This record gives sequence, structure tokens and C-alpha cells, in this order.
Amino acid sequence: MAEIPPQSTRHFKGAGEIIVNLDLDRVSGLREWRFENAGAQASTLARAVADALADAVRTRAQGSLVVSGGRTPAAMFAQLAATPLDWSRIQITLADERWVDVASDSSNEHLVRTTLLRGPAEAAVFIGLKTSAPDAQAGEAEAWQRCTAMPQPFDQVLLGIGDDGHFASLFPGAKGLAEALDERAEPACVAITPLDAPLPRISLNLAALLRARSIRIQICGAAKWEVYQRALEPGPFAEMPIRAILRQQKVPVDVYWSP
Repeated sequence: MAEIPPQSTRHFKGAGEIIVNLDLDRVSGLREWRFENAGAQASTLARAVADALADAVRTRAQGSLVVSGGRTPAAMFAQLAATPLDWSRIQITLADERWVDVASDSSNEHLVRTTLLRGPAEAAVFIGLKTSAPDAQAGEAEAWQRCTAMPQPFDQVLLGIGDDGHFASLFPGAKGLAEALDERAEPACVAITPLDAPLPRISLNLAALLRARSIRIQICGAAKWEVYQRALEPGPFAEMPIRAILRQQKVPVDVYWSP
């Protein structure tokens, strides 16, 4: 697909998608993909991720994918799972995880196993972040050690945005947030206890997530669009952590939005 000039729009009626480049004076290197409906968004995003993974396998013999949980990516996961790839050469892990049993409905691993690791994608190698440690802090080292066995830079990192501007499990006001958002820190998994969200969690820190070839952010609905727009405005990362992803200069970021 040809590069679209800044501040221009192109319509694809068949896919129901509208692609717009963001004003590069606001955030350098960031692209927006807007869609008329969630189905078109999920289909296009799944295709983009699949193409990137196929290229990784073709050129480097293996690929790596970091995904987020929540309700938003479920439809895209289902489409990606049905895509014919050499999944046995692809390793998948999580951007973050709740410190609960992996069989729990609250577990991101449970979501991935029931929506993504199905059909052809069942052959992929999954690397979970939840360990047998008694708490997330005690599990940090083992969780990151598991991740280091994956091909890095990660070929694809898929993120969402929370209503408060968090991504992965890096929440505003959480203890240790400043360290977790430090680009210069050692890549790692960090324990996080959000102020307002339930359950302790473990998350890749910013440095780990930026060890990537591409970051794609999926958001749905008018409310999330408003959150995203606020995040584009000047302000501290501590207030809206997703700003750390949107304003970094290391990795290209594509934002996929649908109503």
C-alpha cells in the first residue's frame, strides 16, 4: 500500500476503511487508520499483523508477537487465528497479565488461548507471564527470562488504550510507574498494582515494548477516541502513560480506530 501524504484521506469502499496520516508536526512517525466499522478494523489489522509475521518467518525463519488482553482484540484474534501461516515458527507472549490462575476468565492468557491459539494458530508457541511465584514481584525475573528466549526485536506489539490512558498494565498513579516508563531502563517485566483497577499485575516495561519492529494500537468507540486525542496533547506521561508510546521516536506506531 502506497504511503499517504500528511493530512490526506483515502477511501476503500470495499473494506469500509478510511486511512489518514496524522499531522506529522504533532507526533512524528505516527499513522492513523480509521474505519467505518469494527469488522473492517479487525480484518485489516489481522491482515497487517499476519503479513508482518509471514515476512519475519520468510526472512528470519521465525517471528514474535506481543499481544494485549481485554475485549477489544477478540474479534481480530479470531481472524488472525484462521490465517494460514507457519505458526510453528511464531512465538507469542503478552504485554501484561493479571496475577491470577491462567484458567480464570480474568487471565489474559486464558483469553489468548481461547480466541487466538485456535485453528492454524494453535501451532504457535505461547509464552505466558504468570509463573508459580506467590506474587507478581517474585515472578518478575522468571517472566522476563521467558521473554528473552523469544526472537527480538519483537516483530509485532499490539496494544490498547484504557479509559485513563494506561497501556499494558502501566496505570497512572501506580507505584513504580516512572521507572517502568523510563526508555533507558533495562527491558524487564515489572509488578504493578493499579490504584483503581482490581488485581495485581505483571507488565512488560516501556523499554521492553520498544524492543520491537512495529507497534499497533487498537481502539474502538467515541470515548476511546477522545482519550487518544487527549493523549496526543502535551502533558506528563505519568498522567496518561500511553503518551510514552505515542511520543517515542524508536518504533513506528500505527493506530487503528473504529466506532
